[in-house]
Amino acid sequence: MSQTTTRRRAATRPAAKPAATEAAPGAPAVVTPAKKLRVLTMSHMDPRVSRGGAEIAAFQLYTKLQADPNVEAFFLAAAPGRIGERLGVRLTQPFGPNEWVYVGHGFDHGIHANGDPEFPPEFLELLANIQPDVVHLHHYTNFGVEALLHIRRAVPQAKIVLTLHEYLAICNHFGQMVKRPSFALCEKASPRDCHRCFPEKPEPDFFLRELFMKRFFRLVDRFISPSHFLAKRYVEWGIAPERITVIENGMPERPEHARQLPYPPVEDGLIFGFFGQISALKGINVLIEAAALLDKAGIDRVRIDVNGDYSGQPEPFRLDFEKRLAKASENFNYRGPYENSRVDELMQQCHAVLVPSVWWENSPLVIQEALLNKRPVICSDIGGMAEKVRDGLDGYHFQARSAWSLANLLKTLAAEPHRLLAIQKTIATPPTMTETAAAVRRVYDEVLAGTAPAAADKG
Repeated sequence: MSQTTTRRRAATRPAAKPAATEAAPGAPAVVTPAKKLRVLTMSHMDPRVSRGGAEIAAFQLYTKLQADPNVEAFFLAAAPGRIGERLGVRLTQPFGPNEWVYVGHGFDHGIHANGDPEFPPEFLELLANIQPDVVHLHHYTNFGVEALLHIRRAVPQAKIVLTLHEYLAICNHFGQMVKRPSFALCEKASPRDCHRCFPEKPEPDFFLRELFMKRFFRLVDRFISPSHFLAKRYVEWGIAPERITVIENGMPERPEHARQLPYPPVEDGLIFGFFGQISALKGINVLIEAAALLDKAGIDRVRIDVNGDYSGQPEPFRLDFEKRLAKASENFNYRGPYENSRVDELMQQCHAVLVPSVWWENSPLVIQEALLNKRPVICSDIGGMAEKVRDGLDGYHFQARSAWSLANLLKTLAAEPHRLLAIQKTIATPPTMTETAAAVRRVYDEVLAGTAPAAADKG
């Protein structure tokens, strides 16, 4: 046996289980415990090296399953370029038993295929060793959609569940369904429309891309969508509605001693906070322009605090943002990056949270965080944002992409702050991770039993 093969098996072998013992003659019968459900959760990135919402949701679900005495949980995440490779090994275990990291490269973002020849044999061996009953993927990025076929071949008895977080299978533009170069909203993909966005690619390429994606999607037993809006888009694209269940991403339960600050007084003006990635699609330019309009109108009772990082954005955006920041009005306050562990504290210093994204979004984590902190959400009136925020009950909508609409709404709230105070009584509480995990377990039970989803859970 080669040293490379030995290293691979060491990296992919789960912890050994104690051997069964035979009862002595005349001894009481030994009751065999019920077989634990074996679940492999897969994430396109590991949250310990990347803090995106999808990877956080995947790891939180794995942690909940791990705490379930009836489940044997495993976790496989990708981390290309983030964790050092071991020579000849694609799957490593830097974080402990039952958790693996794929460190390979070669992913094709156009057709979501993995060109790394070393991945399939190690992945197949890992599946053979784990023998999962359910494989739950959060994304197929970095692994490739072919991973679905590898699972079906290696463990044909296992059920495959796939959580959809963006519109990647539908849209070649980073799965965000906005047109190039204008970022105009895209209602529906088609080979002709996609060719207009990507004139360098011939129209038939997009027809073949759709066939390629749907070929592998047929192997999935059940899809999960965190929003009805995203589920509807995938149904329109071709997934049968009975194959998609809508389950909202849950929030971790707070410890009893967690500090909940009182709602800030409104007499001295209002603070509106932005949290998360700073990019054009997240609507940062809408905020800068809205702040300028408020300043020009002499509205001095509003401040926009921006908490986030832009260092990972393309250079043209970084340079443009820095120029805009240098000229921004005094009511626009850039506070820089923050650790996610501080998000509750920072949000509770604000009167409301701004979510001005100019694309559809799905189920932004920042909305869940704001609702958990009892802070109204001011968001664009499209997609998953409009679905998650009930206008007048959880916050307020403004016309997407319109700095004037946002500025006018903030001006009104500054003059009538009691409207924000009233929302404290109607603001929704997001589901807990325990509730989300229970809903996901019901999906596992349904696919293992071969039954249809409950009517209330259909997307």
